[in-house]
Amino acid sequence: MKRIAIIGGGLSGLSAAYQLARTPLVEPTLFEASPRLGGIIETLHQDGFIIECGPDSWVTEKPWARELAIELGLESEIILSNDHQRRTYLLQHNQLVPMPDGMRMMVPVDLSAIMDSPLFSEPARLAYQREPVRAAELKASALKEGEDESVASFVRRHFGDEVTRTIAAPLLAGVFGGDIDTLSVRAVMPVFVKMERDYGSLILAVQSRAHQNPNSVFTSLRPGLGTLVDRMAATLPAGCVRFSHEVTRLEHTNQGWQVSTSDSERTFDAVIVATPAHVTRQLLRPLHEQFDHLLAMESTSAIIVAFAFLPEHAYKLTIPRGFGYLVPPTPGADSKLLACTFVDQKFSHRVPEGGILLRAFFGGTAAQTHLNDSDNALIALALERLSEVLGSMPAPHLAIVRRLRRSLPQYAVGHLRRMVQLESLVASFPGLYLAGNAYYGVGLPDMIRIGREAARRAAQS
Repeated sequence: MKRIAIIGGGLSGLSAAYQLARTPLVEPTLFEASPRLGGIIETLHQDGFIIECGPDSWVTEKPWARELAIELGLESEIILSNDHQRRTYLLQHNQLVPMPDGMRMMVPVDLSAIMDSPLFSEPARLAYQREPVRAAELKASALKEGEDESVASFVRRHFGDEVTRTIAAPLLAGVFGGDIDTLSVRAVMPVFVKMERDYGSLILAVQSRAHQNPNSVFTSLRPGLGTLVDRMAATLPAGCVRFSHEVTRLEHTNQGWQVSTSDSERTFDAVIVATPAHVTRQLLRPLHEQFDHLLAMESTSAIIVAFAFLPEHAYKLTIPRGFGYLVPPTPGADSKLLACTFVDQKFSHRVPEGGILLRAFFGGTAAQTHLNDSDNALIALALERLSEVLGSMPAPHLAIVRRLRRSLPQYAVGHLRRMVQLESLVASFPGLYLAGNAYYGVGLPDMIRIGREAARRAAQS
């Protein structure tokens, strides 16, 4: 039997353990520092509400989460977002202004929708109109292989400063909780980089691919994403998981990989490190000084506050039709929400009939400022921010707070070049593999893909 250790039981580590458990002649052991698996994925069921305490869905066009769900016998539980009522609002001058229909991020399929939108000034509308005309110029200035720039620089080159500030910034902050002036466009928006290389104009590229877009942008599971974690965990052999076992040292010896916890030492043929970047950095730093540099990655935190309203109180709320709203970042605004999701409209089967479920999201500076506040203080702050936009808020039936500490790695400019260097360094240590959201994608499908690929390589080496 080939003995393989997995350090970290988040989605990538659990996916790796699931893959290894299906592989003949492999004995996986999963070390998890906490008493539960799944990392930031957690679903609560209470009084008819299904509340996601971390991610609430995955991007439909990435196949790996759906494939896994089907493998686990969950095909009948796969649900799509209610895109017939999909609308996202931007908070502008304390008013909710709908984004034009048919937008792919900050890129419109239909230019006439931009012309009719109050979101944009005349100079911004003109920038949108001119972008397809500038296709040849933009194609000539497209990033060459190996080059990189910030998301802000990339978007500004196509659409100007206003679109960059009012559309791109809140959209990317809602996903990465980061600053578009430092995020790498090649790492964060590779599809758009390819569009620019092929078409020059992003608008022309999106228009040419409009028919390829899925019917629904987001996918989830009827009973919640926690079901994915539970089903994978149920397939693992008895005794495979070591809960509340924090790995304190990792050592490469002639016999293999020695994994040490506070009360044990075991040797394995291979090890998959699927911990957050800052933890991986601490574990690998003693192996080679370059790990300290290559894994020195900033990660931001997030705070989610969910509010469930029973029908007898929900009728007092006036929630516009749509999936939620985004708040453009404002320098120095340490208490601003980044986003609010109207969960009961985004997905069916989330609330009792007539109920309402809202999720407020603090990220970036705001999350860091309030990370150590009490639950009651965060609930009060979130209700205050929501009431400024949605009107007076009745007392919720349920209020759930989750702090996702250092959960959003920041792919800074040059990230992919550093990842190539990191891969080369890791390859010099036979039997060592990395998985997680710090490398090639932060969404659920990417984390599943990365974890399973690491497991396949570890088993085959």
